[in-house]
Amino acid sequence: MARKVSIRKGRVPIPTVIGAGITEQWYFKHLKSLKDYRVKIRPRFFGTETANGMAKRIEEVLRNDGFAICVFDADVSTWNESERRKLNVLRRKYKDHPSVMLCDSLPSIEYWFLLHYKNTNRYFGTSHALIEDLKEFIPQYDKTEKFLQQEKWVDEMVDEGRQEEACARAEAFGGDGESYTNVNKVIDVLNNNLNE
Repeated sequence: MARKVSIRKGRVPIPTVIGAGITEQWYFKHLKSLKDYRVKIRPRFFGTETANGMAKRIEEVLRNDGFAICVFDADVSTWNESERRKLNVLRRKYKDHPSVMLCDSLPSIEYWFLLHYKNTNRYFGTSHALIEDLKEFIPQYDKTEKFLQQEKWVDEMVDEGRQEEACARAEAFGGDGESYTNVNKVIDVLNNNLNE
């Protein structure tokens, strides 16, 4: 009698989000809850405001055979030459790495949020100018823990197909220009992981 051989399909690692601050942390924490995404959100992986800090977190995830998704604002690289050089090194190093995804937004992640409500890629200059536009749709928006920890603002963004619209807009505008975001690529990965 032949022996049964168990063949296990290798599971795709659950992505770990690395973010530049509390805005990204709360946004992805709420998304995980609202959309039932398979993703790791750990406070120690947020607050890495520098390219060197992000590189250390990425390496930590890779040492554990994980998949690192690094979400950050590109505006600092527009006015800080040292950070621009470090970020370019980081981009070159992980450009074709199968377990690393770098997703930036210019000027900031709030541009991604705005795309849920408005079809624009105009130049904002600073994240403060962008936030003023965003407040037309989320009047109480504030980059404080008190506001960000409330799930309602993310729930409203993903309601009524807005997330899909934001993904389509980001895709249409691409990754270059006065304002851009690659967060739609994170959403694609998370949506694909729902079926794993």
